[in-house]
Amino acid sequence: MSELNYLYGKPLSKADFKTFAEDFMVDEDLGIEFTGSGEHVCLQVVKKGENTQFIAKRIAEKAGVSPRDVSYAGLKDRHGVCTQWFSVPVPIKKHIEFSELNNEQFFIIAQQRHNRKLRTGCHKGNRFTITLRNVTEPLDILCRINAVRAGVPNYFGEQRFGHGGHNLEMAKRMFAGERIRDKKLRGLVISAARSYVFNEIVSMRVAEHGLAKTIHREVFMLSGSNAFFEDNISDDNIARLASGDIVMSAPMVGKGEKGLTETEKQWLLPYQSWIEGLAELGLKNERRMLRLIPESLTVETLDETTLKLSFGLPKGCFATALLRELVDYKDASPREQKQKDA
Repeated sequence: MSELNYLYGKPLSKADFKTFAEDFMVDEDLGIEFTGSGEHVCLQVVKKGENTQFIAKRIAEKAGVSPRDVSYAGLKDRHGVCTQWFSVPVPIKKHIEFSELNNEQFFIIAQQRHNRKLRTGCHKGNRFTITLRNVTEPLDILCRINAVRAGVPNYFGEQRFGHGGHNLEMAKRMFAGERIRDKKLRGLVISAARSYVFNEIVSMRVAEHGLAKTIHREVFMLSGSNAFFEDNISDDNIARLASGDIVMSAPMVGKGEKGLTETEKQWLLPYQSWIEGLAELGLKNERRMLRLIPESLTVETLDETTLKLSFGLPKGCFATALLRELVDYKDASPREQKQKDA
């Protein structure tokens, strides 16, 4: 992500990110009303220092089911304090006290029945509380806050690409004919490849047009929907953009050229081998919103070199995409430091 263009210029301030697990807190907003009955038990879990899949395995062991039967709305970072929901099938007449799993790494704070399992991406969004330490230029961050409130490029975060971009290296080998047998890993690699091309196109747009300026012809998405349409810029579309009814978008590439503007086709020329590889896997062209607008972004000064940020983001969006426009941050988590020292 360091090579992607900045909307507001590279920040002057540096800071440490994730020094302690409590410095990165995520609360999942599921946005679902549970039925109170049904063959699935939904568990709200607070976890610290463990990844989502580890928690899913422990829940599966307790329920006596396969780990693939435990579902969740989305993956959450290992190094942080994160609250998220899981679901597991449990016969209606059977009661399992999942709170018996509680330990220092995770704690079940709610247990409710529901008539269906949770699916990936079913949540509404996430609320983040981030503490930055050893901030070198706090004033620069404070001066950038209002600009960032208006939106940042909706880049995929570095975690999408694996440590050191490993998932992208695997994507290159996959497109060259190497087979990935693990379906879950294969899905992550495909997602990384598609996300990489998206980031590159957004970065080109930021460099040439920014995000506020519309091109004479755009592909718009209906807010809160995956539906999109291509149209000329008009007073009506400008009014719809202003009201939030529609948003500008960038391509998630696949088979065909549906929804690609002529400008985007030119930008995509260097990535034809990636596009062809994704098309052969059966992926179709889709769209993703271009601008990421945080909800209720606030900043609090804890001391001369420590700031606390709080904001909400829609599902599928990355806190680091917003953070990089505010500060040149360094991942100071124990895992990251251990890998660098190795």
